[in-house]
Amino acid sequence: MSAIDEVLREPVFAAAPPVLVDVGASGGVHAAWKELAKYSICIAFDPDEREMAGTRRASRGYKDFHVFNRALTAGAEGLSDFYLTKSPPCSSLLAPNAEKLAAWEFADRFRVLKKSAVETIRLATALAESRVERVDWFKTDSQGTDLRLFLSLGSSLIRRVLVAEFEPGIMDAYEGEDKLWKLMQCMDEEGFWMSEMTIKGSTRMRKDAARGLRGFERNYMVHVLKNSPGWGEVTYLNAFAGDGFGKRDYLLGWVCATLQRQHGFALELAEMGQRKFRDAVFEELRRNTIYAIRRSYFHLPSYLPLVGRAIRKWEKLRLAKRAAAQT
Repeated sequence: MSAIDEVLREPVFAAAPPVLVDVGASGGVHAAWKELAKYSICIAFDPDEREMAGTRRASRGYKDFHVFNRALTAGAEGLSDFYLTKSPPCSSLLAPNAEKLAAWEFADRFRVLKKSAVETIRLATALAESRVERVDWFKTDSQGTDLRLFLSLGSSLIRRVLVAEFEPGIMDAYEGEDKLWKLMQCMDEEGFWMSEMTIKGSTRMRKDAARGLRGFERNYMVHVLKNSPGWGEVTYLNAFAGDGFGKRDYLLGWVCATLQRQHGFALELAEMGQRKFRDAVFEELRRNTIYAIRRSYFHLPSYLPLVGRAIRKWEKLRLAKRAAAQT
C-alpha cells in the first residue's frame, strides 16, 4: 500500500472524503486524480451531451459521483444561451470572438454550429444538492469563465481549496472572457502560489493568407510554423497561510503536493503538521517525502557532474543495507 493510500484511509477521510470539482468534464478520470478517485466525491459539469458519455463512464472510478448536465454559472440560474462549436471542447456560455479568432489558424474549431438554451446551475446549488460543504480540488476548463466560477465559491470556501486548476485565455477567443493576467493577480491575493504553468497556442495565420499554399501545405503548416501563446494550463496550491487549517487539511495538502510532485512543499506541510498536531503520522509523511526526494537522484541525467552519480551510488547502498536489515 502506498503512503497516499495510507493517508486517505485515515478515519478523518471516512467522515469527510476529498471533494473534487470538474468543470467541463469529459473523457474520463482526470489523470492527476487516479490515486484519489476511489476515496473521493467528484462533482462534474458539462452541458454538451456530445461529451457526456466519457464523463459517465468515468463515474465508476470514484467513491461517489455527481454529474450535472448543466452549464455552471457565476450568474443567475435558469436558461442561458450556449454556443455549440465545431470542436466540442470549444463550446461555451460565452460567444466566440469571431473577429479576433479570424487571425488564427484554428479559428474554424470555434465556428458556432448552433446556439441553444441550456439550464445553468450555480456551484453553491450543486454542492448543496451533492451534500458536500467544501471543495478540495477545483479543476475547470469552462472556456472563458474559469476565474468567475472559482470566485463564486465565496471567500470562506476559497480559503480551504487545496488545489485549483485553470485554463485561462491569453488571446481573445471569447467575448468578455477571464484572462490569464487577471487570474494571476487574483490568486496571489487569495493566498495561493502557482505550482505549474504550461503555455499552449496556435499559429497566427489568417485563412485567406494561406491561399497561396497548396492543399497539403495548408494541412501540415501547423507542424512547421511557430505557435504563439493562446492560453495557459495553470495549477495553484494553497499556501496554508494563517491558522484556519485542521489536521485533515494538512494530510490532504501533503497528498495533493505529492501527486503534483511538489516534494519540497510536501515536506514543508509535513513539518508544519508535525509541529501543530504532534501526530506521528506527519513524521512518517516527512520521512516518505525525503525518501521520494532521494529516489529522484536515480533519474538525474548521466551528463551531470560526478556528485550526482556519487549520490545515486550512496542511495543504492543505503537501500541495500535497509533491505538487508529487514530480512
